[in-house]
Amino acid sequence: MTVTNEAAPKRSRFLTVEQVAEELAIREPTVRQLLTAGELRGLQIGVHRTWRVAARDLDDYIEQAYRVTAERIASGEAADDAS
Repeated sequence: MTVTNEAAPKRSRFLTVEQVAEELAIREPTVRQLLTAGELRGLQIGVHRTWRVAARDLDDYIEQAYRVTAERIASGEAADDAS
C-alpha cells in the first residue's frame, strides 16, 4: 500500500525567480546573478524574457551546492559565516 501526503502542496514544474529566491532563502537579485552566470540553469520565456527555473534544475543546483560545500569542509576551506 502506497501512502501519499495529499496535504503537501504540489510544486510547479517551472518556478519564478521569486519562488526560487523563497526556496533558497535569498534575494531575487542573487537568483538572477546565479542565472546569468550559468550557475543555476534556467530559461527565458516570452517577449519580456522572463526567467523560469525547472524544479528539477533547482534540485540539481541544491545537490551540487551540498557537494561543493562538503568538499570545502573536507579541504578546510569552509569559512564560518558567524565571523
